Amino acid sequence: MKIGEHNYIQQLQLHNEDALRYVIETYGGLLKSIIKKRLYKNPELIDECLNDVLLSIWQHIDSFDDSRSTFKNWAAAVARYRAVDYLRKCQKELSKVSYQDLTLANEDNALARLIDREISGELEQMLSCLDEKDRGLFWKLYVEEMSIEEISADTGMKKSVIYNRISRGKRRIRKRCIPQ
Repeated sequence: MKIGEHNYIQQLQLHNEDALRYVIETYGGLLKSIIKKRLYKNPELIDECLNDVLLSIWQHIDSFDDSRSTFKNWAAAVARYRAVDYLRKCQKELSKVSYQDLTLANEDNALARLIDREISGELEQMLSCLDEKDRGLFWKLYVEEMSIEEISADTGMKKSVIYNRISRGKRRIRKRCIPQ
């Protein structure tokens, strides 16, 4: 069976490797450029991230909904968020380095600040469609990595209210902030 524009998504869902080759040939350049834009300071991670993006597309193609977005935009979002995950991973690795090591390597400090700015910019853009209260909940849950119980104790909100606000916020982010 020849894989083309009309059947590659269906064939991906059937886990046909030829369909994955078609995606690489058709969208590989786009995905790689999105990844390069975010990981330009870490070129050694670009190919690894691209492989992770393709694996994510392969494993999660069933979550693609053509009524919400085009495949191109969906795959681009996967690449964008996977690259941001790699930036976070780099940031965590840099934060584990001792103070002496950081003072010896000013370039690493600059890289850490650059990664922080990149993540902050992405995060601000993503959370811009939420009101201040929801933005605070997302910040505490995903950036400060507080548990729902800790957030509940800190804000005085019930856990069920927090879960509802997070769920609605995620829906709002997907609807308004992720290009479709």
